Amino acid sequence: MFPASRKITTAAAVRDLRTGSPKSKTLAAHALGDVGADDREAARTALVAALDDDRAEVRAEAAASLGNLEAGGVDPDDAAVTAALVYRLDDGHPQVRQNAAIALGTLRHPAGFTALAQALRGGPVDLRFQAATSLCEIDPIAAFDPLLVALGDSDAQVVAAVALSLGATGDGRAAAHLARLLDHGDAAVRFDAAYALAQLGDRRARAQLVGALGDRERTWDAIGALEDLADPGAIGALATVLANQKLAPELPVRAAAAILALAPVTDADSLHVRAARATLTHALAHRKLPVRGLAIEQLGRVGGPWAVVALEDLDRRWRGRDLRPAIADALAAIGTRGEPA
Repeated sequence: MFPASRKITTAAAVRDLRTGSPKSKTLAAHALGDVGADDREAARTALVAALDDDRAEVRAEAAASLGNLEAGGVDPDDAAVTAALVYRLDDGHPQVRQNAAIALGTLRHPAGFTALAQALRGGPVDLRFQAATSLCEIDPIAAFDPLLVALGDSDAQVVAAVALSLGATGDGRAAAHLARLLDHGDAAVRFDAAYALAQLGDRRARAQLVGALGDRERTWDAIGALEDLADPGAIGALATVLANQKLAPELPVRAAAAILALAPVTDADSLHVRAARATLTHALAHRKLPVRGLAIEQLGRVGGPWAVVALEDLDRRWRGRDLRPAIADALAAIGTRGEPA
């Protein structure tokens, strides 16, 4: 959507943000979210001022860039940016409110917590949804109680976000409350509750996650959550993904890696393990670069000496030219683990 921010100098972006057209102001605000350390103070001052712009798209981009800028190393103890973003939680435009809440989560300044907790209780739906995530980013321990209350929210999207945030807290007390959502009337709530339970290591999530393996929109997350459960009983379900031609090619690769991560050493020669190994090594020859790259990454994570020949072969070929650093990392990781062939 936006051109590379490096094509405009910080001084020019600051000038455009002050006096440019609405479009140039928006582009300038975007650019100021990605400046070097020497320019961050000037960018921050300009972006805070832009939060009062009369155009919502400029305010929204300024809020987003403040989050990016602060994540890059601006003093997190300075409460001025937090205060400016808190004020924008009451903005009349949804995207401004959401971006301000996201940025507050990125800043992790304690001063943002109280305002986000209040927004979670009584803000508009779009803000309640984002406030759940940002509260957990600021202080997952303190966020537990307001999140638990928010599980009773009237909006399913908010409940789903709250469920995910409770899983991210790592607090096992949430498990019983999340398990009750596995029968919720909304499919997104059921899945996100299962995902959160998996984060907590609760195997009550397995049936819901297995059921999502054929859902194109949720398969990737379901695979990761099943791996998080560390339950070898999920291997059979994951194996169904390997042969599902209706799914994107990255998904069998991810499922194969999950199978190998879950398989006990005693199952090293099982049918599912052999199929998973074949899926990963065959993906190294896939016509799409991202699929080859993902296969290399996953082999570096779960592969053994059985993968070395295929990786070395790719390294010698033209289709591996742009992937040689990743291949080297994967081979080094395999060598370090010293897994049996």
